Amino acid sequence: MANIKILTDSSVQLTPEEIEKYNITIVPLSVEVDGKNYVDGEDISREELVQALKDGNIPKTSQPPIGRFIDAYNELGKDGSEVLAIVLSDVLSGTYETASSAADMVDTKVTVINSKSTDRGLAFQVLAAAKDLEAGKSIDEIKDHLKDIYHRTTIDVLIDNLDCLVAGGRVSRLAGALTKLINLKLIIRLNEESLDVIVKGRSKKTFIKHCKTLAEEYLQNHNPIQALSLSNVGTDDSLLQKIKDTLLENNSIQEIPYIARLTSPIIMTHTGLNAVGVITLNEKPTH
Repeated sequence: MANIKILTDSSVQLTPEEIEKYNITIVPLSVEVDGKNYVDGEDISREELVQALKDGNIPKTSQPPIGRFIDAYNELGKDGSEVLAIVLSDVLSGTYETASSAADMVDTKVTVINSKSTDRGLAFQVLAAAKDLEAGKSIDEIKDHLKDIYHRTTIDVLIDNLDCLVAGGRVSRLAGALTKLINLKLIIRLNEESLDVIVKGRSKKTFIKHCKTLAEEYLQNHNPIQALSLSNVGTDDSLLQKIKDTLLENNSIQEIPYIARLTSPIIMTHTGLNAVGVITLNEKPTH
């Protein structure tokens, strides 16, 4: 069997230790801030983009250059290896289309998978694929496993302000101005074909109430959380702790993998300052 190497994009929420352990190649995506283009992780950090948001600079996403994928595929395949590319949802970005087009332009054998996910949800799939490859599983077996991981993953984003959604054209300026007056909070869920508002509220208590509802639903369905990520945009630690405690209060699995880190600049452009991505991997499908 040919050696297979894993590639993903920089919207993924992987720790440095995970990247090194599984030798994951990450293609950086780009953002535009105040008219200047930046490459994620190369000339702008997650902390710097949080500061840009605090300074009132609303970033924009930019289409990932196809050349970055072509170069990565060629480099990974020059020793005869195949590439398994697992990338963020096409609901959020044109990355899947770009990665697929690049795969048709190289000699390296590349399999591109639309994760229908992002951030730590994407990481769940990347890590599962890496472990499957170590176990000698085929690409078809890995594809089936990643579909299962997707259906057990929930990504709910707690939106504290609508500035980035308005700037990105996802909410009209009039609606944005009106909701600012009433301090509206939104909870958005990333679904297979859409990004949908599932809860509206007037304060951050809305976030905690929603997490309590999720926890009760999982408890009733005997479907415990197996891993949790609170990827965020400079969110207060006390709120993150409250969310974690609410979700895991009655979780039947006591010790689970948990991370609370800044999300990628790509995701920040959609969510805005103080947002929290509540990303769970459950024992059984949640959708």
